[in-house]
Amino acid sequence: MPRVVRFKKMKDNAMQVLITGGAGFIGSHLAEALLARGDRVAVLDNLSTGSFSNITHLTTNPNFSFAIESISNDLVLDRLASQADAIVHLAAAVGVQLVVERPTETIETNVIGTHAVLAAARRYRCRTLLASTSEVYGKSAEIPFKEENDLLLGSSSHSRWGYAASKLLDEFLGLAAFREYSLPITITRFFNTVGPRQTGRYGMVIPRFVQQALRHEAITVFGDGEQSRCFCHVGDVVQALLALLNRPELTGGQIYNIGSNQEVTINQLAKKVIEQADSASTLKHIPYNEAYAPGFEDMRRRVPDINKIHEAIGWAPSRTLTEILDDVIHFERQRLT
Repeated sequence: MPRVVRFKKMKDNAMQVLITGGAGFIGSHLAEALLARGDRVAVLDNLSTGSFSNITHLTTNPNFSFAIESISNDLVLDRLASQADAIVHLAAAVGVQLVVERPTETIETNVIGTHAVLAAARRYRCRTLLASTSEVYGKSAEIPFKEENDLLLGSSSHSRWGYAASKLLDEFLGLAAFREYSLPITITRFFNTVGPRQTGRYGMVIPRFVQQALRHEAITVFGDGEQSRCFCHVGDVVQALLALLNRPELTGGQIYNIGSNQEVTINQLAKKVIEQADSASTLKHIPYNEAYAPGFEDMRRRVPDINKIHEAIGWAPSRTLTEILDDVIHFERQRLT
């Protein structure tokens, strides 16, 4: 058996946490929060969708380390896992545009990467949080989405469902490790996490709308804009992850929705962005087959039931959509100056 090497504890309740995809949007905010409470953080990220600029300000912290490498590098992953008490697995393909344009990379990154992370977690008995997505609910009409609902995916001929299926397989792998090997693992299904540092490069709607509004360009709304979503501030999501990390005995082997349950249509969102950014932009609707690919399918509503996580750890989102947009607009304005 490999020898397990641990970091020296800084205080009795401190953890050593490995974040895969830690240079990404959610991962970098989580790293900040963990360091702020006295934990030690290692980030593993190949920077394919993350950015080193997201974590540059953390590199002077003696409790922070990073490796620019893929989770497919078994030697690096094993070394970092051997030093960790907990792993938060966020490394994955992100964004509808990336999923549609690079389906092979999407599926391989999600499934093979998760398999590698779970194998390392098993070797060193690491507490593990596995990030999943609201996409796994597919075309279900049971609103709001509950964790134990049946799931309804579309045809395999549409690549977006390949992404959903790959994340669902990640969940099956994680729960199998919990049942078969008693690995302390928790599944989190994210619903439209947004906030500063999120990129619009892969189709993320709020940063894309805000960037267009600040440039006084037309706000490009895909479809008729009457599809609705719920947006949750990354700061609220991070608080949920911290609380889940702290309670393995309560949340192990469980799936939790993490998101807001306050709906807004995409048309309403675009108009609100224009108003808060004091922009001269107007709306421009683009058919899905022009924005993505012929036959692209979208869901009209995506609303989480968050009762389960509230009952388990007392979590609920605290920031309003107005506050979320203020934060993103401020961040994007600073980038433009």
